[in-house]
Amino acid sequence: MDIAGESQEFSGACRWFLRDGIYFGRILILRMTTGVALKIRRNVFGRARTWRCLAASLWGIELMTFAAAATVGQQAPAAVPASAKNVPGGARGAKPRAGVVRFRARVDAALAEAHAQKALWGVLVTDRDTGEILYELNADRFFTPASNAKIVTTSLALATLGPTYQFRTTLESSGKLGEDGRLLGDLVFVGRGDPDLSNRKFPYAGKVEHDGPAEKVLAQMADDAIAKGLKQIDGDIIADDSYYPYDPYPPGWGVGDLYFTFGAPVSAIAFNDNSITVAVSPGLGVGDPAVVAVEPAAAIGTFGHELATGGADGKPEFGVVRQAGPQFMLLRGTIPLGHATMKLDLAMPDPAETTALALKQVFEARGVRVTGTIRARHAAPPEIYPDAPVVLGPAPLPRPPDTIVFAVHISPPLSEIVRVTNKVSQNLHAELLLRAVAHEKKGFGVTDAGIWAEQDFLKMVGVADGDVVFTDGSGLSRDDLVTPRAVVQLLRWDTLQPWGAEYIATFPIAGVDGTLETRLKDTVASGRIEAKTGALDHVRAISGFATTLHGERLIFAIFGNNNPQRGRDATVAVDAIAVAMVELLGAPAPPQQKKKK
Repeated sequence: MDIAGESQEFSGACRWFLRDGIYFGRILILRMTTGVALKIRRNVFGRARTWRCLAASLWGIELMTFAAAATVGQQAPAAVPASAKNVPGGARGAKPRAGVVRFRARVDAALAEAHAQKALWGVLVTDRDTGEILYELNADRFFTPASNAKIVTTSLALATLGPTYQFRTTLESSGKLGEDGRLLGDLVFVGRGDPDLSNRKFPYAGKVEHDGPAEKVLAQMADDAIAKGLKQIDGDIIADDSYYPYDPYPPGWGVGDLYFTFGAPVSAIAFNDNSITVAVSPGLGVGDPAVVAVEPAAAIGTFGHELATGGADGKPEFGVVRQAGPQFMLLRGTIPLGHATMKLDLAMPDPAETTALALKQVFEARGVRVTGTIRARHAAPPEIYPDAPVVLGPAPLPRPPDTIVFAVHISPPLSEIVRVTNKVSQNLHAELLLRAVAHEKKGFGVTDAGIWAEQDFLKMVGVADGDVVFTDGSGLSRDDLVTPRAVVQLLRWDTLQPWGAEYIATFPIAGVDGTLETRLKDTVASGRIEAKTGALDHVRAISGFATTLHGERLIFAIFGNNNPQRGRDATVAVDAIAVAMVELLGAPAPPQQKKKK
């Protein structure tokens, strides 16, 4: 009898038994806590017949436990208070504060309303100074954030580029400028991702204001070129947006988004927010074509229109559809006879080409002759490979050494750009900030490289791996996912940065400005909440900072998904929670009554 061999085999079996037991335990825990179906290594099941029995038993336990966990893990119906699953007010087992108990009841009541019952809700409220969790509901579940994604993008931009970062746009040529003012060669407008090539006034002071025509920046640069002696251009005018690879629409955007300003194409040239304003006026009689004017004027040929004058007793009706051909947008509709001019904002289909035409018109209006035509210069699209972890390239080409720079436009500082981006929830600006970070950190101004840099950033902040899953920078993508805990954790990190106070000031103020100007206006929350809003179909979100009536400073995130309500009804539950938060949290405990002797 080979006792040594038997002993060695038994010892090895014990080691495998212990190792595989730990392995199965980990799988069981991961399945129970994440709900993710994880594959089991096949060789684990091949150890011994005894182990198969144990594995079967573990699978049985897992199925029963996982079923129970799945039942408990769902949001409670209205009959069961949602807060019963939460641990507000600090450590588990600690007696919650009086204000927290009352807040919990108000949240339960808000989410028990008929318009909120069928939606999925996530809430996390913490003390800004201590980090103490005052209330949480589904704080580790995924939610579609809508424009709350901009919190991540703008935090990333400030942390990576710095508040004083500025974008540089140039008007240049590799041709020769003669003494007679004739340029022998093309004149190139080179965009490098400045979000504000427009007539927007800075600094932002409560609302977006404009000064002058949409072509204001182009006119200033043309005047600078003329001041340097340019009198005639014997060549083409080119708008060059090749600084970023040609990739105008991030993953997850819907086809219907592409017609409107919130879905404007992303380009290293952002002329007038890559949007156009169509002014429609009635004709002289019923049935006559409507009168159409466009700003910027160079965009008049970028879309089709079938607009007529209707009866005086009718109402304006407009719609945008897709049609075949280069003018893929078709604006249809009627405007009543005698009606005031109506203005419609649409996306600019080809920003670079429109910029080139606008610049040509600006020069010609100043007496500069252009003998050539207009062109757009795009980079190749990103290099997409199915097995690649990220999509990259191509990198921008270096400037020729003999380039003549006729004009330079410098953007406002990044802090001001972020203020506009967050106050009015400007999607194009957020996408450009993500690509600016991608270019600076990874060398390629593409969305995937920006997401790569974003994941590095979130890891540095301390956000749990996998708690933020984005495919764009603005939140327009329906593929974006985030947990309320990740958002609150990032916001708290923001407050600790040198630019923290400046960043908080970029958020809309309840009842005062931005996307919160008309919300919470006549409530105790007015002026006490600074927060980023988010809205898509069936999605509402608000995250940011609050100061309660009792002086407690809070950081919070409130998400509602699968919400069928529209318009104001879609924000009723969210706003009710926000008001309760300001009204109740931080309240001192009621005085204890003295016992009678």
